[in-house]
Amino acid sequence: MNDSTTVLPWLVIRQDDNGNRYRVGRYATEDEAQQIVDTLDAKGHRQLYWVERISRTAR
Repeated sequence: MNDSTTVLPWLVIRQDDNGNRYRVGRYATEDEAQQIVDTLDAKGHRQLYWVERISRTAR
């Protein structure tokens, strides 16, 4: 299996104090992505983190 066939439909998104949004990473499961959000939130930074699912038609 190579990276081009790996399905990683779950994104972790970060929004900074200025409203800029950045993709933190892509993950295979929602639970895996949520664990990353929980870890980042626990650090006490002021940024906002959340999980989003990529559309099945997006590439």
